[in-house]
Amino acid sequence: MKRIIPFSKFFAPAAVFSVILIAAGLAGYVVKDGFNLGVDFQAGLIQEVQFAPTAFSLTYSGQGNATVSYDRNNLYIVLSGAGVEGVTHTFPYAQYPAIGDFTASFSQVEGLAVSTSAPAGALTATLIQSAQGNPVLGEDPYVVHYLPAGSEPILIEDVRSSLEALGTVSVQSLGAPSDRHFMIRMEDSELDGGGAVPAEKIISALEERFGTGGVAVTRSDYVGSRFSKELSNQAGFLMLLTLLLILAYASIRFKPQFAIGAVLAIAHDALIMVAFIAWTRMEFNTTTIAAILTILGYSINDTIVIFDRIRETRRIYPDDTFVAVLDRALSETLGRTIITTLTTMLAVLSLFIFTTGSMKDFALALLVGMVSGVYSTIYIASGFTNFWDVMSKKRAAKKRALTAAAPAAVKA
Repeated sequence: MKRIIPFSKFFAPAAVFSVILIAAGLAGYVVKDGFNLGVDFQAGLIQEVQFAPTAFSLTYSGQGNATVSYDRNNLYIVLSGAGVEGVTHTFPYAQYPAIGDFTASFSQVEGLAVSTSAPAGALTATLIQSAQGNPVLGEDPYVVHYLPAGSEPILIEDVRSSLEALGTVSVQSLGAPSDRHFMIRMEDSELDGGGAVPAEKIISALEERFGTGGVAVTRSDYVGSRFSKELSNQAGFLMLLTLLLILAYASIRFKPQFAIGAVLAIAHDALIMVAFIAWTRMEFNTTTIAAILTILGYSINDTIVIFDRIRETRRIYPDDTFVAVLDRALSETLGRTIITTLTTMLAVLSLFIFTTGSMKDFALALLVGMVSGVYSTIYIASGFTNFWDVMSKKRAAKKRALTAAAPAAVKA
């Protein structure tokens, strides 16, 4: 016979523990002045920059238009327009591993001029994809950057100090220190009174401190206040709708106490994740919302499986007390819960270890949420159904006592 674990003994302590955690989360939200909102929910500018010197610059004076683009393996020059048939020149990095040979190969494009700043022996594999500059070539140089091997890391404190004159600017380091990669965020209130986006001011301030031509912009986004407000409202509505739909589904499939227990469990998971996000200052963005919704789905699935086992166990052992049924059902499903959670966590752990940025935060939120989901299914959802059963029995006993006392009072 399988050993029955007395989970019910810890229902009350677990409820107290959860209340403390949620209260701490709310306190963290207040103390930390809300969430660390990403650009999705906070109007403003977000830029990712990488401190990398100029490898070479391109200009074009030939017929038609010349457009430049590049990826991790190739650089492309596309010619189009009057007097020029659409032609794409591809320059593979593998074919020209040194920047000197790479830039020399540009001579095959008539009218294309190149000015090389990097050493001839520098590797083309170190070229950085930039979102800066006009990809349509002309008289103004189009700058391509590279990250030399063994580049000294740049301190995040130095980046912050170079931007102090622009106002309140948030700086976050991305990747390894040797990557010299940073994310810079400026709220809309700081953007010249909500007007023009000072993207050029940020680059100018950085180049003034770290050298002209030494900053590559790898990403630049701006979100208006109206869009960010709509997105925030939609996120809140989506969370509320999820809870209501789960309540409706659980009410149809189970008794009301089970439905309410399921909703309390996933609300508990959402609040625990909110507490974690508030205290760790993880960026709250659309990826975070996706992580929360993923955990809600994971948690309700685990809860429904256990509720099914509780219902089945109650039919098999009709003479057992409800608390004994709970302990038996939870014990029988414990192995399945542990195996499912661990195998899922292995995949998520790989994401956490081998990724960076928002994907790493997504994986971390999932890890916390999965632990909370297992805990809430066992101690919150099941604990509430037990509490409902105890209160129902007390109300029934009180009603019987009043019914029995009524004839005695009439006789007296």
